[in-house]
Amino acid sequence: MNVYENLKKLGYSLPKAPAKGGLYAPIKEFGNNLAYVSGCGPQCVNKDVLTGKIGGELTEIQGKEAAERCILNVLSVIDDKIGDLNKIKSFVKLLVFVSSEDNFFNQPQVADTASKLLKDIFGEEIGISSRSAIGVNVLPGNIPVEIEALIELI
Repeated sequence: MNVYENLKKLGYSLPKAPAKGGLYAPIKEFGNNLAYVSGCGPQCVNKDVLTGKIGGELTEIQGKEAAERCILNVLSVIDDKIGDLNKIKSFVKLLVFVSSEDNFFNQPQVADTASKLLKDIFGEEIGISSRSAIGVNVLPGNIPVEIEALIELI
């Protein structure tokens, strides 16, 4: 299995790794072959900007699109630092923050979009992780979704 071929077959390409938004490391390797990817938002070059709360200014479908963009940004950060997505042994944990209105309760369904894309790209054994999907009041820059990842490398 080649991750880059799978991406292409699914009609995706990696965006440019997002610029840092503060004083932090976009990815930090630690322990025995582990790496933590800082939160990535949905903003991509040549794409409409997605801002607002899901269940308010944005629909659930737009929230799912934001989650997909976030996970592609996570992959671009890994690719930029590690140099080869085929070195990912396992997605250990995803933490998905969903900026949503008080009456929106489908945060897990929004997060499922990111999880499904990882499964489709990497296969179930590597791509399916433990996960939390958390509704929050607001995210930086009024983005609707932000995703962090913990990965194990070969």
